Amino acid sequence: MSVSVNKYIYLPLIAGIIIIADQATKWWVLHAIASYEIITIIPGFFNLIHVQNPGGAFGFFAAHNSQVRGLFFIVFSLIAVALILYLYRSTSVRHRWLLAGFSLIVGGALGNLIDRLRFGRVVDFIDLYIGNLHWPAFNIADSAITIGMIIFAIYLITKKYPDG
Repeated sequence: MSVSVNKYIYLPLIAGIIIIADQATKWWVLHAIASYEIITIIPGFFNLIHVQNPGGAFGFFAAHNSQVRGLFFIVFSLIAVALILYLYRSTSVRHRWLLAGFSLIVGGALGNLIDRLRFGRVVDFIDLYIGNLHWPAFNIADSAITIGMIIFAIYLITKKYPDG
C-alpha cells in the first residue's frame, strides 16, 4: 500500500472514531441524565450536565429565529468541512499531526452537524469549573474541534508542522 493511500485512510479513521464517540456519549446523556441535571464527578472541577445548545460556541446566535439559526449553522458546518477537506488534501503525508488535527476537526464538525440535523441543537454535557467559574458546557465533538484547531494554530503561528 502506498504512502498516499494511508493518508486517505487516516481521515475517515480518526473522524469516524470521533463521530462514534461523540454520538455514543450524547446518546447516553439523552437517555441517562435529565435536562439540566448535574452529576458531580470531581467536586469543585468536573460535572456532567445535560444541556442542549441551539446556538454555536458559547451560545452564539442562540437567540435568533430557529430556522435562520439552523440553516446558518448547517451551511457554516458544511463550508468548514469542505475547507478542511481541501487543506487535508493539500497537506503532505509527512505531516501526520496536521493531518490528525484536520481529521479531528472534520469528526467534531460532523458530530455536531448530526445533532443539528436530528434535533436542531447540540447536546452538551461536560461541565468544567473552578469554584463558581464555569467554562460553557461542551461535548466530545467540541473537544475534537478545539484540539484540531490548536494543532492547526501551531502551524499557522510557527509555519512549522509539529512533526516535521
